[in-house]
Amino acid sequence: MTGDSGDKAGPAAPGAVTGTAAARTYLGFDYGEKFIGVAVGSTTSGRAQPLATVRVTRGGAPDWDALTRLVGEWRPQALIVGLPLNMDGTPGPRTAKARKFGNRLKARYNLPVDMVDERLTTVLARNALTEARVSGRRQKPQLDRQAAAHILQAFLNDSKEAGA
Repeated sequence: MTGDSGDKAGPAAPGAVTGTAAARTYLGFDYGEKFIGVAVGSTTSGRAQPLATVRVTRGGAPDWDALTRLVGEWRPQALIVGLPLNMDGTPGPRTAKARKFGNRLKARYNLPVDMVDERLTTVLARNALTEARVSGRRQKPQLDRQAAAHILQAFLNDSKEAGA
């Protein structure tokens, strides 16, 4: 591989020089009370890919060590958090917790945090896994990170349309 910045295989490796001055890397998060799905994407590829699933303790605290390792490895320019809304667009029971998680990310890593509507991302993730012939109990470990990839992909698509 030549490192061509037009490659659509996914985000560049951490620390890789892409040749594009405006290239930006993002981490996307699907916050849950038991697990947090994490995805990585970039403006270079325009694509998001599932990265990891991070546990949340019984007390509700994310595994900050794992999140810090991911932020340190990928060095994102911003963090994208899914915002769980009701189908009519109103805040739902998990909305405040996702916002709190986003605020904690911003304070801890001193990075911009964008909240993105995550309606139907879990359904899209489950459908993608089913199409890939991942079903039943084998889906759960991948579901949250796949949902995070859908959240981040929506952000990347919106950014591209806005000319960002």
